[in-house]
Amino acid sequence: MKDLKTEAEFREAISSNELSMVVFKTTWCPDCHFIDPFMPDVERKYEGRVAFYHIDRDDLPDLCSELNILGIPSFIAFRNGREVIRFVNKLRKSREEIEQFIDRSIEVANALPDNNG
Repeated sequence: MKDLKTEAEFREAISSNELSMVVFKTTWCPDCHFIDPFMPDVERKYEGRVAFYHIDRDDLPDLCSELNILGIPSFIAFRNGREVIRFVNKLRKSREEIEQFIDRSIEVANALPDNNG
């Protein structure tokens, strides 16, 4: 999972026609640490279909405010610079819930028109 440290890096990462999954976390969030052990396996499972990025909410508070990130960890899927779908709440997220969300994100993104055509 690539760390995005600036708003410019974020804008560049989400501008791709590829589905970009941005995970918003913080260092002090216990539910964020809960997902750490299994996220590398999740990333491998979706390799070639989803690009994963991480943003520490405390590093980019203005961007997170713009995106209305309230609960963490939050997952937002982007394609061609636009939000596709989000998984944002204040509850702990299980691996199964995260994978279901990623599957749904892929379905929704595939239903959208390509910007390349």
